[in-house]
Amino acid sequence: MPPSSKAESSCSATPQPASTEPPSRRPVPGSPPAVPRNRYVIFGLLAVLGAAADLISKQVVFAKRGLPAESDVWWVIEGYVGIETAVNTGAVFGLGAGRGLMFAALSVLAAIGILIWLFWFRAAYQLWLTVALGCVMAGIFGNLYDRLGLWWQPGYPEAWRSGVRDWILWQAGENWKWPNFNIADSLLVIGAGMLLWKSFFPDPPHGSPTEAGQPSDTDAGATTTTNSD
Repeated sequence: MPPSSKAESSCSATPQPASTEPPSRRPVPGSPPAVPRNRYVIFGLLAVLGAAADLISKQVVFAKRGLPAESDVWWVIEGYVGIETAVNTGAVFGLGAGRGLMFAALSVLAAIGILIWLFWFRAAYQLWLTVALGCVMAGIFGNLYDRLGLWWQPGYPEAWRSGVRDWILWQAGENWKWPNFNIADSLLVIGAGMLLWKSFFPDPPHGSPTEAGQPSDTDAGATTTTNSD
């Protein structure tokens, strides 16, 4: 055998070094991409700061304006936008009145589902979904605090024990008045709106396998031919 053939045979027989990457971090074909670390930070900040803004605003407004019917509306824009305390014993914007505990249980289940979807199924890889569900989680936390009766005090009506404090008044004249709401409700609507937008306008499909960092069929065929040689 010529010397050059021996050298080529020796090179082809040289074993390739095994991957040093832990098996748990190796990408599985067909699985979603790994969640970037900043998604955890973004989601956590939105959930915590949004809930804090809701709870602090409710505490301040109720301390300044009193319980429902204890003071008149404080108008920000006369006849349209104002501050008026209210207690909602239903769901968002007064829907489902009298079922506060049921909504509290549903809120807990929704929060668990969001965490599983984002970080177990890696939906948090998409920044849009991370922000949307961070807003939803903030709204859940803010209203869940009230649903669990953590703000309720002896002497308040028993129906308020699972009620949610609202203080934002919005109306288009006396004949059209929207149910009072709070920052948590607003965050829930923003998050739901973002999810709805994404359902109508999804991300464009990814490029070819080569653009995504995966070998194309041509490359795979060339590799097979080289190895067989």
